[in-house]
Amino acid sequence: MRPSRTLRTTEGLAEAGLIAPERVAALSAVAAQYAVAITPAMAELVDPSDPADPIAAQFVPDLRELETQPVERADPIGDDVHSPVAGVVHRYPDRLLLKVTHTCAVYCRFCFRREMVGPDGEGTLSPAELEAALAYIAGRPEVWEVILTGGDPLVLSPRRLRELIDRLTAIAHVKVVRFHTRVPAVEPEAVTPELVAALKSPTQAVYVALHADHARELTPAARAACARLVDAGIPLLGQTVLLKGINDDPATLTALFRAMVETRIKPYYLHHADLAPGTGHLRTSLEDGQALMRALRGAVSGLCQPTYVLDVPGGYGKVPVGPAYLSAAGEATCVEDPNGGRHAYPPT
Repeated sequence: MRPSRTLRTTEGLAEAGLIAPERVAALSAVAAQYAVAITPAMAELVDPSDPADPIAAQFVPDLRELETQPVERADPIGDDVHSPVAGVVHRYPDRLLLKVTHTCAVYCRFCFRREMVGPDGEGTLSPAELEAALAYIAGRPEVWEVILTGGDPLVLSPRRLRELIDRLTAIAHVKVVRFHTRVPAVEPEAVTPELVAALKSPTQAVYVALHADHARELTPAARAACARLVDAGIPLLGQTVLLKGINDDPATLTALFRAMVETRIKPYYLHHADLAPGTGHLRTSLEDGQALMRALRGAVSGLCQPTYVLDVPGGYGKVPVGPAYLSAAGEATCVEDPNGGRHAYPPT
């Protein structure tokens, strides 16, 4: 049954049938440390009878989140070291992140910013902080792209989003604005004509990158929400986190990436899960990720192929970590085809 509101407590999860009542007390310790929010759209997708349900595994608290491994860290990708002013992460020369809010429609159990988001997180930028962030952008002509993330920027009202777009439009050297969000999938009814109109810029290219990890998230309502964006001229990209037990097999990834392309979303990145606290049970190995990408190559349309990437811990940036197809063979080069055959290049 679809809940009437977003579930934010373990008691609410039990009332909705997503956890057993006897688990409320134990899981409350997880919820006290890491924020919980499951929208009606996602709650409706959960199969409580399946202990390995991939939707539940993404959003329902798990006691294993209280187990922290020595390699895990509160800021796994090094946001803080690249934050010159509140809300800005400037890691690369021509682009930066603008984190206007640290609120999300749902809270992922593997979030790499889980120490920053939620009701007890860093909140929304104050007017003074937002002015300072925009002044930083305006003062750096090398910034070609601004990526609005957080948190989830699409939880903001259309009025707030329109104001942000207007302010960014006034900065002539910013040519591209990108929104990172889960909202079209997890709260598709929020993608109203007013919100879509608010995202459009008269002079800049605006992209929306949708985070989805399983094909079941792309419901008919989610696909319709995405269509409202695409039909308005806003291209969609897809971002996915590789997660153990949720999407770490070729069939599941194929179904997801095909569903994205059918929805006019270009799969962009497959992220190796970051070293966020309490997420070890959801991380795969890099070798497993490379094997999955190798299985997709050749078997699935090129439109469905994202780049497999790792954010190097400590703030050193994102790098592709997919399988290699070239190797040295004496003075020649050996190339491996999608079926595993090895060939000299150029042919002799």
